[in-house]
Amino acid sequence: MIKALVIDDEPYAREELIELLHDSGDIEIIGSGANAIEGLKMINLLKPEVVFLDIQMPQITGIELLSMLDPDTMPKIVFVTAYDDYAIKAFEDNAFDYLLKPVEPARLDKTLAKLKRELRQPDYTPLISEMLELIPCSGHNRILLLSPADIELAHSDLSGVHIVTKNTKATTQLTLKVLEEKTPLIRCHRQYLVHPQAIREIKLLDNGLAEITTQHGQQVPVSRRYLKEIKDRYGLS
Repeated sequence: MIKALVIDDEPYAREELIELLHDSGDIEIIGSGANAIEGLKMINLLKPEVVFLDIQMPQITGIELLSMLDPDTMPKIVFVTAYDDYAIKAFEDNAFDYLLKPVEPARLDKTLAKLKRELRQPDYTPLISEMLELIPCSGHNRILLLSPADIELAHSDLSGVHIVTKNTKATTQLTLKVLEEKTPLIRCHRQYLVHPQAIREIKLLDNGLAEITTQHGQQVPVSRRYLKEIKDRYGLS
């Protein structure tokens, strides 16, 4: 997985790009920001491999942010812009690639293919068996092997992927994508998976969102993107 940041002052454009990157299966979003100042801090702190960077932002533009980075150590920069006039300037300033808004999935796929060739990250997913019988986790100075049947939810944040059971919270090196594909866990949010048999209640919220309560009282967010799939699974209209 390629570790990425998304920096854009337009919330809708930012979230739309994050969803597209998530759907690609090749990108791990380790952070997002609404301006260049936030972006600079996250680049220095999180050390992403690629940054998807809006050009036109208040106070400090994406091109100005790029000039603040060390060319020898900076991540790959993919500019995202509504104005193709910026394209030539972007490459003059050492950008890896650029995308025009609204971002088209086919054009994004070409950028991701270039990134994978450049970074050459190996994919070990095929080495994992068809379905995982046990999930290797770490916690409290020990290695835990947890049965997928015991897992209520899994979620990701900047520190990794976390597994929650009735009595245990632990961290795994597996990605959410692998857990989704190799265990019964289902996607309910970009950063959350839940075991369907652990769902006790689905509370419908405003704006098409929802919240799951598990059998043992864990609260799990449900995004608009996945709510319909979950309702269809249980025959709910």
